[in-house]
Amino acid sequence: MDMPIPILVVASESKNRCALMEILDREGWKTICASTASECKEVFHNHNIHVVFCERGLSDGTYRDLLAMTRSQGRSVCLVVTSRLADWDEYLEALNDGAFDLIVSPSQTTDVVRVLNQAYREHQMIGASVPADDAHTASAEVLA
Repeated sequence: MDMPIPILVVASESKNRCALMEILDREGWKTICASTASECKEVFHNHNIHVVFCERGLSDGTYRDLLAMTRSQGRSVCLVVTSRLADWDEYLEALNDGAFDLIVSPSQTTDVVRVLNQAYREHQMIGASVPADDAHTASAEVLA
């Protein structure tokens, strides 16, 4: 499946970032990576991002900082938190904070594919509009 809208992978640990990007690339998704919350500002400015996989804790903040950043920009983003523990308490905390889901890290292909399918299905059902520019025209057709 080749989706034209890139997925942002944010992880301070290169091992986790590479493992997740390998899964996404193998499944045919276009990915962009960042290792800090501050790098995400530029990514959000330059790309039409709708799904983000983010480690629970980053070297310069947490997934909450990305949620606050997207809210302040008026963006609708499905943020999936990744965590080594991924227990019930972390899951509920992430959802209460506004995350879309929480999965264990290192991630399994089945978990990644499941959450992506759910994110895109729900994005379509709520009728999210995607600004169509030259670089993302096909993306708008997928999510409109």
